[in-house]
Amino acid sequence: MKVSELVEALELTVFGGAQGLDAPVSGGYSSDLLSDVMGFADAGQVWITLQTHKNTLAVASLKELSAIILVKGFRPDADALAQANEEGIPLLGSDRGAFETAGQLYRLLCSCGVVG
Repeated sequence: MKVSELVEALELTVFGGAQGLDAPVSGGYSSDLLSDVMGFADAGQVWITLQTHKNTLAVASLKELSAIILVKGFRPDADALAQANEEGIPLLGSDRGAFETAGQLYRLLCSCGVVG
C-alpha cells in the first residue's frame, strides 16, 4: 500500500510533503514521545501523533518513516510544514483521535495483507 492510497481510504488531509505520497507503507506507530518513536518505530511505518512541530520531521527522516498523521484536527506549524516539503515526507491530518485513527489504519493494512 502507498501513502496516497492511505490518504484516500482514511480521508486524510495532505498538509505537505506531497512528493512522498508514493512511498510504501509497512505498518503504523502511535506515540507522542519523540524518544519512543526514535527507539521503536520501523522504517516504512506511518507515525500517528498530535505533535505539530518540526522535530517530528527530523525523527521521521531519521527513522525513514513513510508519513506522519496529525490527529484531533491539529495542524502543523509553519516550520514543520516547510520541513515536510523539503524532506518529501507526507504530513497528513485527521479530525479523528489517535485511537480511532490507529484502529482504522490497522484494519486497512490488514485488509491489504500488509500486516496481520
